[in-house]
Amino acid sequence: MAERENRRGNRRDREEQAPEFADRLVAINRVSKTVKGGKRFGFAALVVVGDQKGRVGFGKGKAKEVPEAIRKATEQAKRKMIRVPLREGRTLHHDIEGRHGAGKVVMRTAPTGTGIIAGGPMRAVFEMLGVQDVVAKSIGSQNPYNMIRATLDGLSKEASPRSVAQRRGKKVADILPKREDAPQESAHVAEEA
Repeated sequence: MAERENRRGNRRDREEQAPEFADRLVAINRVSKTVKGGKRFGFAALVVVGDQKGRVGFGKGKAKEVPEAIRKATEQAKRKMIRVPLREGRTLHHDIEGRHGAGKVVMRTAPTGTGIIAGGPMRAVFEMLGVQDVVAKSIGSQNPYNMIRATLDGLSKEASPRSVAQRRGKKVADILPKREDAPQESAHVAEEA
């Protein structure tokens, strides 16, 4: 019995030591339920949570008051986080598409200094993920719930060269394209001088 309580205590300690997450409120809706005496109003919140180092998740919560709805959504988002491999900690490894229902999003890798070129809910996901350079476009549904689900669907499909190399039993250098153009340029400069 004491051992079980000790394990629970350790789990709580681990959660407290976990890195602090940033959260972003994406949408808040006033929803109503019609009852015999009239209408009862509540609030639905959509929140994106991330550690800005490659982990992100989203959650939704409903309650009578806005703060309670946000709290519920944040808790759900922390439980449903995914890890996304990032190139140099700033952009995606390759171009990806994500779909959910009528929502379709296209995300493209970008050079340094591009910034986050994405709209509304997608921007929140990239900021919480820690991406600094990305070009993204939402095609289809403008519903924030579907846009976020489509974005996370695409991000979950992303593969890093390390994971591909491991799956194929090769080295990372064998998979990445050879950079032959760089040494030739330096040779031309030497000839001109």
